[in-house]
Amino acid sequence: MDRTRVAVLVGGRSSEHSISCISGRSIVAALDADRYEVSVVGIRRDGRWVQAPDRGLGLLDDSGRLPEVSADAPAVGIEDALDVDVVVPVLHGPWGEDGSVQGLFETLGIPYVGSGVLASALSMDKGFMKATLAGAGLDVGRYEVVTDRQWVADPEACIRRIHDLGFPVFVKPARAGSSLGIAKVSHAHDLVAAVEAARKHDPRLIIEAAVDTPREIECGVLVDGEGHPSASRCAEIIVNEEHEFYDFEAKYLDDSATLVVPAELPEGLEDRIRAMAVRAFDALACDGLARVDFFVTGSGDVILNEVNTMPGFTAISMYPRMWGATGIDYPNLVDRLVADALRKGTGLH
Repeated sequence: MDRTRVAVLVGGRSSEHSISCISGRSIVAALDADRYEVSVVGIRRDGRWVQAPDRGLGLLDDSGRLPEVSADAPAVGIEDALDVDVVVPVLHGPWGEDGSVQGLFETLGIPYVGSGVLASALSMDKGFMKATLAGAGLDVGRYEVVTDRQWVADPEACIRRIHDLGFPVFVKPARAGSSLGIAKVSHAHDLVAAVEAARKHDPRLIIEAAVDTPREIECGVLVDGEGHPSASRCAEIIVNEEHEFYDFEAKYLDDSATLVVPAELPEGLEDRIRAMAVRAFDALACDGLARVDFFVTGSGDVILNEVNTMPGFTAISMYPRMWGATGIDYPNLVDRLVADALRKGTGLH
């Protein structure tokens, strides 16, 4: 029987380049060599595409603290790299998770894992994402969006809007992930520095009112063989005291966070969160998979924080672990995503 030709796409131009490489390694290892003919396609930091056939990850440079697509890897034509049956785009952040490559796949008629152009773009921009989810009746908390034009033209007006949220606030790049560029600001005199630091990642920002001592709860959504989304068991992130929030260091570089899978939640509350995760998935027109992140307050209110259309995908990442707790192990999870991409194909749905 002919094997399905799969391209696993890693790297990219965003600041989450290395996280993509780590996720890609795990996915390549999970794809059964008897069923899949796997090639690894890398996008270098300068945007050049490179390729390693026969499951090769030799195009990754491991000399630094985190892996990345080697700057010395030879370039390949995009259409040659994508001469496959299906693509698994394990890309995080702009130029990968934001509808950019999804539009490319649609144009070339190549099936791919995950959400389409619209859902990817909406979910990547936290401001548009929250506006869409709020329009669907979901509680997304209090926030302000500050665009580059607004900040350059009248920073004082932007600061006044942020002050109205009260302190502390979280200053975030609107279109970045992995907690890059995020700062918790507890005092007004620290606000401008936090804004300028976040603007190095993205000139468009979102500033969110802090939630008092929330529990951080996540839930996975997965589409079944008929295209219907369902939700996984929930998980909880408990950040140790040396970190004020679940930042990049806590996520990837030290052991300062405890991941509880499944989360210890009352049955009714977990059911409510799982239902909200599916509602958010549908409201944003997502497809394939997503991880939906929530805050749960001491009074039991559930606030939807964000939706990630291509969450971290190592074997120990939250998304696979939540589905493992729900009865779908890592290799079967990858199989289901590839099968769904082939079922869905490309074009309007």
